[in-house]
Amino acid sequence: MKISTHLEETVTELDRRFKDCGDVVRRELDISGRKVYVAYIDSMIDREMVEGEFLWDMMYKMGPLPEKNIAAFLQKNAVATVDTKTVDALEDAILEILSGNTAIFFDESTEALIISSKKFPSRGVQNAESEVAVRGPKDSFTESMRTNTVLIRRRIRDTRLKTLQSRIGVRSQTDVTMMYMEGIARPEIVEDIRKRLNGFQIDGIFDCGSLEQLTEKAWYSPFPQFQTTERPDKAASALMEGRIALVVDNSPMVLLLPTTLNCFFQAADDYYNRWGIVCFVRILRYAAAIMAMTLPGFYIGVACFHPEMLPTSLELSFAATRMGVPFPIPVEVILMELAFELLREAGIRLPGPMGSALGIVGGLIIGQAAVDANIVSPIVVIVVALTALASFTIPNEGFASAFRLVKFYLILLASFLGVYGVILGMLTVLIHLASLTSFGIPYLMPYVAVKADENRDFQDGLIRMPLFKIKKRPIFSQRSQRIRYRSEEEKDVFK
Repeated sequence: MKISTHLEETVTELDRRFKDCGDVVRRELDISGRKVYVAYIDSMIDREMVEGEFLWDMMYKMGPLPEKNIAAFLQKNAVATVDTKTVDALEDAILEILSGNTAIFFDESTEALIISSKKFPSRGVQNAESEVAVRGPKDSFTESMRTNTVLIRRRIRDTRLKTLQSRIGVRSQTDVTMMYMEGIARPEIVEDIRKRLNGFQIDGIFDCGSLEQLTEKAWYSPFPQFQTTERPDKAASALMEGRIALVVDNSPMVLLLPTTLNCFFQAADDYYNRWGIVCFVRILRYAAAIMAMTLPGFYIGVACFHPEMLPTSLELSFAATRMGVPFPIPVEVILMELAFELLREAGIRLPGPMGSALGIVGGLIIGQAAVDANIVSPIVVIVVALTALASFTIPNEGFASAFRLVKFYLILLASFLGVYGVILGMLTVLIHLASLTSFGIPYLMPYVAVKADENRDFQDGLIRMPLFKIKKRPIFSQRSQRIRYRSEEEKDVFK
């Protein structure tokens, strides 16, 4: 619907659209003999700028308004902000009002002046909670999309950092920004993301998690094909590697893609510490991930099906601890695992490290009570506690949840097939991981298709070489833009 030249018709239509919307401020003014209608949403705008500067100047400082092109005249002579535009469709004007801008309509004009006046109530930039780093920046993303893009652009001062903004959600009209480094990111991946974002319609998007589920292809997999982060430095580093960041308004998390299994084992402060310490910690993370997935299943398989694998004294000790326990070993393990999982879910609702403390300490307390009541054996409590500790070492919560789910799959196989079932289950998981891709990138890179990048990605895989040795970007980037570091003796590759 086009804006009418008769202001009364426009006002009537706006009143109809915003009926029973008490937070929408609307007022008709008479400025120099011309009727003007102002509309905005209360507490979503900078009232000092709109009312204290713009409207004040229009009413008390400006002379007569022109009969034609009044919006362009005000843009040039009355509006202090540069971020203004004109629209001729009433739907566009209403969308701008709902987005936090101010719309001004004029009599005998088919255009409305839109002033960028957004000032949403939001929390300030705070410390990261789920990705705590001892060394490095402490700031984290917030629920404001524009604040998040600024936090990234503050770290990458390059005009080749592109930000493509769109709106998703028929009713929510949620702002989504795709950020990438032009010349480094692969154009085919950028285009693929555009198609996926435009390939569906939905009522509303309120967090990046919803967008992730709607755009991933292997929806049946427990392993995420998007990486989430709340750290601006991690997002900026990913962009410099040729990856793409999706910033969703109202979400304190940013999606990074493509991603591989190796990316989930890389913590933000890995690149701020000495390489020897980082290598040691990386190896621990991989070992802990395998332990979190397989330890309960192996215990069931050995204790129930292959006790001959244990020394006689250890087997007798296990048997003594189970005297009087009414449940078989698989049931003991499942009961304790469920208890730890329930405590972990409860702990997620607590701030900071309190959640992890509740998951471990609370689980041990319950385990000790179960041992005292002769419901489970002490060895089961030890196995489950070690499994929980191992899962906490995985830097990404979404990725750790996949191992927690696979753990129960292996427990069930071990309960029926023993150690053979655990090995069979691990083989099926490995085959599944080998079949996954993230926007065309194999999920197990750099451990598969090693010749695709001349084995260069191994330098930041299970171990991390010194930074001056990691001279090339990973497989995500364009082949012509792989080099990212040079010494003084080498040719300047950044021109």
